[in-house]
Formats: sequence, structure tokens, C-alpha cells
Amino acid sequence: MKDLSMFQRPRSVALEYEKPGTYGTVLIYPLDRLVECGFAGFISIDCGLPEGRDYTEKTTGINYISDANFIDSGVSKTVSNNEDKITHQQQFSYVRSFPNGMRNCYKISVKSANKYLIRASFLYGNYDGLNQLPQFGIHLGTNLWDTVKISNQSQSTYRELMHTPTLNYVHICLVNTGKGVPFISAIEFRNMDFNSVYQTSGATTLARLVGIDFGSLTNVTYRYIDDLHDRLWEPYSNDDWTQLNTIFSDDLENNDYELPKSVIKTAAAPKNAEGVLNFYFDALNETATHQLCYFYLHFAEVQKLAPNETREFNITLNGNSFSDLFHPPNTMYTIYSDSPDHVFIKNNNISLVQTKASTLPPIINAIEIYQVKDFSQLETQTDDVDAITNIKKVYRVTQNWQGDPCAPVAYMWEGLNCNFNGTPRIISL
Repeated sequence: MKDLSMFQRPRSVALEYEKPGTYGTVLIYPLDRLVECGFAGFISIDCGLPEGRDYTEKTTGINYISDANFIDSGVSKTVSNNEDKITHQQQFSYVRSFPNGMRNCYKISVKSANKYLIRASFLYGNYDGLNQLPQFGIHLGTNLWDTVKISNQSQSTYRELMHTPTLNYVHICLVNTGKGVPFISAIEFRNMDFNSVYQTSGATTLARLVGIDFGSLTNVTYRYIDDLHDRLWEPYSNDDWTQLNTIFSDDLENNDYELPKSVIKTAAAPKNAEGVLNFYFDALNETATHQLCYFYLHFAEVQKLAPNETREFNITLNGNSFSDLFHPPNTMYTIYSDSPDHVFIKNNNISLVQTKASTLPPIINAIEIYQVKDFSQLETQTDDVDAITNIKKVYRVTQNWQGDPCAPVAYMWEGLNCNFNGTPRIISL
């Protein structure tokens, strides 16, 4: 579960504003700075926004469009709490709710074989006036993405996937599991095909567990335009850590991962005499006891070291060696997984341990963790999908024919019979 209260709006126009919730402030930039940056690879959909409408979100400069052309079902609603409208960004003012049908699906055109970061966002905001917090499923195509459990009507949440589609479209489906009416606030796609980063040994779908900015002095969650790829960098602190930053941020050279300078220029270091920094995290609770994750640890030295000073440390994951005798350079450097590492569901630990030869404690600037998703449920054969979709259009079928026609079997289109021996095929209507 991820908190989205960092996506909040100002109570008045200012360059920076405080937000209630966990993650501090969001920066607002003047329009002349916003127009310098393009939106290549950005798809930003405001779910429930009336058809034909669009707008530029003032805190990010990102343009959002209505979802009306991407889905045939659901009803548009607005969050009923005016305070939620004030404190959140504009894409959280509307929702699309799905009181009818077990599965309701968006169909969104994409570039096949292109790597995307997909973000689905939710703010209940008591849009239905019932004060009943729902729980429901979200699927990507034929596979379960995650379970969305709303725990606070005024707190937004989001789910993120790194995904490489094999077709020129994807389905994002909201599934009623009998625990409340599904809804969604926004869907965003961001192009992650840059500089040949995030190589994942053939894994085509990963959940982004964390994007952490260590040592933040501002308590700001950074996204576009600080991050040109619109990744979210959430500030994280610990009473056992010291926050470090450099005034020489212009001297810090970035690497191929293109992190925001505001993230690179800060770091965390342990206060303890042993020189050990521990970071704990949980994985998504999938079916297996162990999960597979890719790790991207981002480092840059933020202090001017004297000739007699040395910073050297070892890195372990759950007690196993991840990297040894590491010296953070003055430029940004990323230590990453060549292949996925096994992790537990709960209480995983990344430790940075000062070596005996080091005079200074370890530091870390940022971390990303991606969990491999088992999206093994095959989609219906493409020719069959095209044929049945044409039938739907010609005969103007109004029943809930959405998403993949055959899979998963629990949501097969009404009136179809499918064969599941290998790739699902439609055998009769």
C-alpha cells in the first residue's frame, strides 16, 4: 500500500506548500520552467473527467485527458469532501465508479515492446456518500496486478508496474470481489525505455515496491519535472540516521538512470558507533513464501573528504553479500541486480556496514526495488480477439464484453466458449 498524499495541492499559490500526511511537500514550478520539458511517452488519464475535457495540472504541468474514449462502462463521480479537492491534485477530483459488472476494463493504446511505468491511483473521498471503504482487485490484462484496499477516505493510494506489453494495447481492469464497488482516479503511463537501464533478465512485468530519497531535508516527494521520467521519490528518514547534503550539487554528474539532482545531493548515514545502516522493507504477499526482486542502489559522495578520510563499506541483503568494499564516487553510481534476488514477504533487510579500513560511516542516496510479477496467464489468441471485437462493434453488443474474451475463465465473456489447451481460443458463440 502506498500513500498518495504527496500528490496534494496548495491552499494558495506559492512556490512550496505543506501537506497533511506522511511525505511533506510538493514543489510548484513557474510555467516558464515547465514548458522547457517535453512529455514524450506520457499518457495521463483522469478517470471520470467528463468527455472532451482536458487540463494542465498546475503543480506538475502535466496534461490530463478524459477517460471517456478508453472505456465503455462505469459512471463519473466527484469526491464529495471539498477538503479532499483542495488538498489533492486535480486528477483526484473525479473518479470512475463501477457499480455494475464483475470486471470493467480500460483499453489503452501503447507501443508494443516498449517499457512503461504504469501508475494507477485511487482517492475514495466518499464520492458515493456511503462512507464505506471498498476493497477490490485491479488486473493488467488477464493477470491480477494487486488488491486495492482503501483504509482512509481522504488518503490517496497508488499501484505501479514496470511492464513491457507484447501487443499495441493493454487492458487495465477493475474487478468487484464482493467487498465494495471498485473505482479509480487516474491512470498514467511513463516511458522507461531510456539509456538501456532497468534490464531485467527477460522479466516483462515488475511491481515498483519503493523509490526512496534518503536524507531529504525538505520532506518533498519529487516527481516530474525534477524527474523527467516522472518516477516518484518519497522522502524517508530514521531517528538512527544522520541526514547529509551537499552544497555542490551542480558538480554531481548523473548516470544513465537520470535521477533528479534534488535526490542525488542528499544522503543518509548511520549515527551508531558500529557504522551500520539498516533499511527494512516488505515484499508483496504473493502465493510463494519467497519472492524475486531487482535492486537499484544509487550512491554519490556528498562530502568533501580530507586526504586522511576514507568511506568504504560492504552491502548485504538479508545477511548475504550484495557488494563488497564499495567507495561512493563523487559522481552518481548505481549498484544493481544482474539477476533477481530472493526475498521474504516480511522484514527484509539491506545493511550497509562500515569496513575496518574506513574512517567514515556508509551512506546511501536513493534506492529502487522492483518485485517480479508472475503474469503467466495467457491472453486469447489475437485473431480470435479481433474477430469477436468486430462482432461486438457491428452488433453493438451492450452486455459487459470487456477485457480479454476468454481469460481469466472467471470473467469469460457471456455467451462464449473457449478452449484453454495452450493459448486460449474461442470455439463457439
